[in-house]
Amino acid sequence: MSNLAIAANGLRKSYGDKVVLDGVDLAIPEGTIFSLLGPNGAGKTTTVQILSTLIRADGGEARVSGFDLRRQADDVRDAIGVTGQYSAVDKLLTGEENLLLMGDLRHLSRRDGRRRAAELLERFDLAEAAKKPAGTYSGGMQRRLDLAMTLVGDPRLIFLDEPTTGLDPRSRRGMWQMVRELVRDGVTIFLTTQYLEEADELADRIALLDHGRLIAEGTAEELKRLIPGGHILLRFADTDLLDAAGSTLGTGIPDAETLTLQVPSDGSVQAIRELLNTLDERAIRIDEMSVHTPDLDDVFLTLTGQQKETTR
Repeated sequence: MSNLAIAANGLRKSYGDKVVLDGVDLAIPEGTIFSLLGPNGAGKTTTVQILSTLIRADGGEARVSGFDLRRQADDVRDAIGVTGQYSAVDKLLTGEENLLLMGDLRHLSRRDGRRRAAELLERFDLAEAAKKPAGTYSGGMQRRLDLAMTLVGDPRLIFLDEPTTGLDPRSRRGMWQMVRELVRDGVTIFLTTQYLEEADELADRIALLDHGRLIAEGTAEELKRLIPGGHILLRFADTDLLDAAGSTLGTGIPDAETLTLQVPSDGSVQAIRELLNTLDERAIRIDEMSVHTPDLDDVFLTLTGQQKETTR
């Protein structure tokens, strides 16, 4: 338990007759990126609100940054940072003033607050805009400033709730790089996002929440292997080799026009090795090979029962 940034057991939350969380368990190691996915209304934001002490759970228990969530809420708040999809930046203040204000809220001395603000402005490439009102910043700059404000207190655990919503692709990738740098420094990231490729790109582990329950958890690759439809596509030089491969493997969908054989597979290294060894034993040469596995969109759609047109 000592190396877990978050350890939760049986978290429950209801509003009247509506059950929002129904027994959620989490074990998130320090210095990792954990992503919580799910449809709108699944309970993602409620989970973040509970773990960041904004609301109380109806049941269950949790330790956040080593502190008991219920009995040591003040210690939890001192140890974490929270950045939501709606920026906490005061657009009438300059970037520097926003950071200095956050330093005051974190009870830093004036000297330490100015030093920390200068460090963060430089780190997030905002030094040249430090004296300009934050309302004049681009969306990406405002999001960087928002994250910088979260870091004033040097938290070891940061909740990022929809951090790149509305950003253009370049700004999103810039934010991804900043997240990776934080993790390299030992910070733990709890990420909720509607962008499935964002979770695929960043997260060490991903959990899928639906109707208040965790229905799947694992690495991106582990989750993708839960879904049927993966295959290996083999291309051959002529129809004789194509026919021989189909006969040898005893499975697959041949296409004589493209000289390809589509073989069902989870795309794992072991499955690929076994297939190649089988063909090598019969001296059946492959010209090209490609592996096709379901993506996180497929996982999301299949496990949550969503329709294709309703998702990003």
